[in-house]
Amino acid sequence: MSTEASVNEATKASTSRKDEKKVTDWVPKDSKTGEFVRQVSSFRSTISPDSPHPPEAYRYHLFVSYACPWAHRTLITLHLKNLLPYISYSAVHWHLGSDGWRFAYPNEQHHDNLDPHVVVAPEAITGAHFLKDVYYKAEEGYNARFTVPVLWDKKQNTIVNNESSEIIRMLYTEFDSLLPDGDKAKGTTYYGPEEEVKKKIDEINEWVYDKINNGVYKSGFATTQEAYERNVLALFEALDRVEEILKISDGPYLLGKELTEADIRLFPTIIRFDPVYVQHFKCNIKMIRHDYPAIHTWLRHLYWDIPAFRETTNFEHIKKHYTKSHAQLNPFGITPVGPEPDIAEKDA
Repeated sequence: MSTEASVNEATKASTSRKDEKKVTDWVPKDSKTGEFVRQVSSFRSTISPDSPHPPEAYRYHLFVSYACPWAHRTLITLHLKNLLPYISYSAVHWHLGSDGWRFAYPNEQHHDNLDPHVVVAPEAITGAHFLKDVYYKAEEGYNARFTVPVLWDKKQNTIVNNESSEIIRMLYTEFDSLLPDGDKAKGTTYYGPEEEVKKKIDEINEWVYDKINNGVYKSGFATTQEAYERNVLALFEALDRVEEILKISDGPYLLGKELTEADIRLFPTIIRFDPVYVQHFKCNIKMIRHDYPAIHTWLRHLYWDIPAFRETTNFEHIKKHYTKSHAQLNPFGITPVGPEPDIAEKDA
């Protein structure tokens, strides 16, 4: 038996649960609407000086996938806030199967262009072979999806939080005491502090999440024509709205001259749009590079000019994950060659 097969079989045996939901059942077969409904995150603790999880250097670990847009926003923030010396992270392999996200097999270290953060099972923090092992270590009776990102407390051996929107806000402020004086990231928050700015960010986040971030999934995983058309039309109406906002912005970002959470949360969807969502999720009414000049300029500025966005984007993981993990959408696992390039160079 190959190393891959033996690791896989041993791990399945050790982590199987009779009540596990099949990870790849994106829409229940008995759904009357045919619409994908995203799971509400289960672990919602916080990091703060007066919580059971106080901010400390080297105490926390972030489990991510380079393929997942929700995990991507946490990685961007980790880089923007210069927290890599204090908070470690590791990435799962790009493939997601019926047992969920898995860590790499030993023979995958030397091919697939694996990033050094893509760790081999059993991973060192919890000994997990699959991400679900991490969840079961935190809660034996856990019975929901095994999602990334996961913020792990190494002292308490448990999950602090698996809701990306909450994790990024913790990263904005709660670890600033660890940053040396003079670090430009110290005191930098991408949410406020002015109440008017917070209100604008919250307003943009609300419809961007529903219509764009989640809209591509609601379009792609729809199992009825009605659900697909309803969501894909709403998606492109929202992209038209973003285009207009950027056209009249007095700076390169959604709220003008300052990079904010609204940009951080939108970027992971837009960077995946042309390479994956256009063909794989049938979001093919328009393309970013051809039909949305203001969004295209905004996207290339973030990617090429701010290292935190470029260094956390792995197109190989992104393209292989979607096309080779969603067998119900692409049963032969063929990954399209184009579009080329994955992202265009900036205009001269």
